[in-house]
Amino acid sequence: MKAAVLVCLAASLPGVRAETNLEHGKRVVDEAIQALGGENFLHMQDRIESGRAYSFYREKLSGLSIAKIYTRYLIRPEPPVAGFLGVRERQAFGKKEDSAVLFADGQGYDITFRGARPLADDVMERWRESTLRNIFYILRQRLGEPGLIVESRGSDVVENQPVDIVDVTDFENRVVTVYFNSLTHLPAKQVTNRRDPKTKDLNEEVTRFSKYREVNGIPWPYDIQRERNGEKIYQMYSDSVEINKGLTDNLFTLPANMKILPKPK
Repeated sequence: MKAAVLVCLAASLPGVRAETNLEHGKRVVDEAIQALGGENFLHMQDRIESGRAYSFYREKLSGLSIAKIYTRYLIRPEPPVAGFLGVRERQAFGKKEDSAVLFADGQGYDITFRGARPLADDVMERWRESTLRNIFYILRQRLGEPGLIVESRGSDVVENQPVDIVDVTDFENRVVTVYFNSLTHLPAKQVTNRRDPKTKDLNEEVTRFSKYREVNGIPWPYDIQRERNGEKIYQMYSDSVEINKGLTDNLFTLPANMKILPKPK
């Protein structure tokens, strides 16, 4: 009661002004960037996550792969351009990495011993949307974009941890609600709604981030779990994460002699 009275008195004093939702949202995001390593995070060039990828169907395990995800950030234009997709990604599977999925420069391929098959349009669009809505990508690449708004929704206790809740809305009205742990300031969870391009159904997608470990001065989640409409669909548990390993373009481009297979209809 005394604390509440003091807050009210402070708010009534001349020159004392409560933060707006936009100011509070910016502060929460600034604290998150500092918690993630500050300049180390903002200048992260590439990343390799190695571990096990699990897929689920109706809450039951439907697939398990040894996975290695290579990510390389591109230099974003200055001033920032809305919707710029400045990242390349290669998802390799198996101990010998004998199959992979490649996303780079607006193109994607499913690579096997048979050759490289262009990914279907809906697969490419799903990856693009997932990337643009990912809070780590937003913090690393999208802040300052025209039309990007960060707004606080206050604080709460969610899933047994105190959180600061922020809505990130971009120029195309994508909304990502992010829950930052109030003590560590690290992203704990994000929620976004996305319409299925085929069925037109609106799906709620939830991603949880946990088991952070510091790599090159950057805390990174070793356990990432996703669910859709309340059902668990994916989990990536990393055994190791490497940052700034000097990944080059040849990892994200097809060999000149690789056979190109027909695109799926």
